[in-house]
Amino acid sequence: MLRTVLGLALPAILGSGCRAPEPSAPRVPVKSPSPKPPRAGPEVRVETFAGRRFTVCRVNLSVQSLELFWKDDAGRPFGGFAALEAWLRARGRRLLFAANAGMYMEDLAPVGLYVENGEQLRPLNLRRGDGSNFCLLPNGVFALTDAGARVVESTEYKTIRAQTRLATQSGPMLVIDGKLHPKFGRNSTSRLVRNGVGVPSPDQVVFALAEDPLNFHEFATFFRDGLGCDDALYLDGSISGLYAPSLSRNDSHAPYGPILAVVGEP
Repeated sequence: MLRTVLGLALPAILGSGCRAPEPSAPRVPVKSPSPKPPRAGPEVRVETFAGRRFTVCRVNLSVQSLELFWKDDAGRPFGGFAALEAWLRARGRRLLFAANAGMYMEDLAPVGLYVENGEQLRPLNLRRGDGSNFCLLPNGVFALTDAGARVVESTEYKTIRAQTRLATQSGPMLVIDGKLHPKFGRNSTSRLVRNGVGVPSPDQVVFALAEDPLNFHEFATFFRDGLGCDDALYLDGSISGLYAPSLSRNDSHAPYGPILAVVGEP
């Protein structure tokens, strides 16, 4: 079943000769540079749209670092936010926000394309018709490229592949060039908690998790009309979760495959 990136040069030592130094004016203490404040986490808050609640995270790529994680140094999937948070902390980094990043297999391997730090670890998946949400075509790819954030249909990934630094594939697409996915029914009775990712602009990424069950049409409408995303991608359903310290939230509904995370320095 699918499951769903100071050194201060020390001043040269003065007065090292044997002759007593000449009298000089009193020395003025030199202040050390103030340590840089830790990079702030993204804005995360609960919003209401059409009577339903959503937890929304807005990531500003000009000041925040969004990264993609799957396995640790030993090749083991992190499987959840707690393990990723501990791994980052041991390396002097902080987990500021995280969300599950698309569908995956029982062994936590991504179902489709996975690109981390510019390296493709899983290929693009263009198969059709197995009845899963992933294959409710068109599905899509969320990517960070040299030109900024993008959500594109999977068949269009070739147009951005050469400049992609990070990518995860999932499906279905929610919003495509400002239009809802053509197969979404307004009156569908399939209502679940769902999460997704959208791109209002190349330097802005928005994540949303529905706190109330809703159908695909309603979820996609929120991304387009509530969040201003002309392109958005579904990530997963009822297992969806978030890591958001500002909300004292660290979900662990199920083991996760790939994880999208905002990471900062301590």
